[in-house]
Amino acid sequence: MRDQISEALKGHDAQYVEIRLEESDATTLRYRGRELEEVGRAVGLGGNVRALAGGGWGFASFNDISHLKEHVAAAVSHARRVGGERVALAEVAPHVDFVPAEAPSNPLAIPLADKKRLLDDYVGLMLGVEGVSSCWLSYGDGSRKVYFANSEGSYIEQERIDINLGMSAMARDGGNVQQSTESVGSLGDFNFIAHLHGVAEDLGRKAVSLLRAPRVKGGEYPVILDPVLAGVFIHEAFGHLSEADHIYTDDRMRDLMQMGRRFGPPHLNVVDGAAIPGLRGSYKYDDEGTPAARTYLIREGVLVGRLHSRETAAAMKELPTGNARAINHAFPPIVRMTNTLIEPGAATLQDMLAGIKEGVYAKNWYGGMTSMEMFTFSAGEAYMVRNGKIEELLRPVMLSGNLFTTLAILDMVGNDLDMNQGGGCGKDGQSPLPVSNGSPHVRIRQCLVGGA
Repeated sequence: MRDQISEALKGHDAQYVEIRLEESDATTLRYRGRELEEVGRAVGLGGNVRALAGGGWGFASFNDISHLKEHVAAAVSHARRVGGERVALAEVAPHVDFVPAEAPSNPLAIPLADKKRLLDDYVGLMLGVEGVSSCWLSYGDGSRKVYFANSEGSYIEQERIDINLGMSAMARDGGNVQQSTESVGSLGDFNFIAHLHGVAEDLGRKAVSLLRAPRVKGGEYPVILDPVLAGVFIHEAFGHLSEADHIYTDDRMRDLMQMGRRFGPPHLNVVDGAAIPGLRGSYKYDDEGTPAARTYLIREGVLVGRLHSRETAAAMKELPTGNARAINHAFPPIVRMTNTLIEPGAATLQDMLAGIKEGVYAKNWYGGMTSMEMFTFSAGEAYMVRNGKIEELLRPVMLSGNLFTTLAILDMVGNDLDMNQGGGCGKDGQSPLPVSNGSPHVRIRQCLVGGA
């Protein structure tokens, strides 16, 4: 394969050329209720070429890798038609490397029948809870081997194995329908999702309990976020604002995300990095061949970094961070998050609860949306807090606000960091990209909570 790729890179009048070839093998099982609705296996081989020539990018994707040189010529030709000023790329030393997959318990070695038996058990446990009317479950695993080479001398073979599982139990009382959901994942370790029998049963119990739970009275409260919801919050509300491809082309974004701006108190530290090992967003090289890094975005409350591809780093005169990623060979790499987290502080959950006369403890998540610095998130589970104690279960609540105002009054950060590895991230039609996000418990002094 290396000789074939090296030969295809020769003899082109271009500023820069890269080739990515990909072999993939993925398995999917999906349930609705007890019915197994889908079993699928997809095996793929394809690739793409990106070229810089004459001031523009050219891109060609394909499934037939036997005509690589022609695909390179097509990408170069496309680039020349774009025109414009020369595009600069930040310097990255060429690397020659082979990176094997991390697979402590390789799902590809487990028979499909064994996977189905395990998932049947989870479905049975959710539906076995009295009051549960339905459930859904989605499981996927996949292997990916990428061959990357560029005209600067890099040649990298990189493997990864990814696993993801989502489960939800639903309970109904007339027109009152409630659900409880869990999403988990792993970088190559099937054991991570093989012992969730208690979780499956608990989902059923929570869904039934939500039928009887009261709604919170809407208003502003002190709010404590658990590690899952806090991790989703920092990913969605702040992480996407840190992706430099949004920043360097948008005047308002540049004003909002000025280096040195204070966003929060000194105990707030936010990091993103694929060099954090063993997580779903981890890798050694990104899809441009840039080594993974660990990048501080906020340090001691102050904006100190952002996420880059080689192009955005050069345009903003900053260092590349190894955050250029593509979901598969049909897409070019764009700036994406990897493992995004709030670093742990010194507080305990009990410290946060103390002093709250009336507040809300919000856990897990259903979804959310952001618009620039404004956010709205749905917590999957919530409880009232009274006089320093967690009290009754509430119906799921909505949390809304301005990101910068909220970060400024994030007054306590816990010492209990936990990472959420379920689901995936979407951007520009590339979804779901494996990522992880996490946080300790955090306390927001005042947040708008939607209720009755």
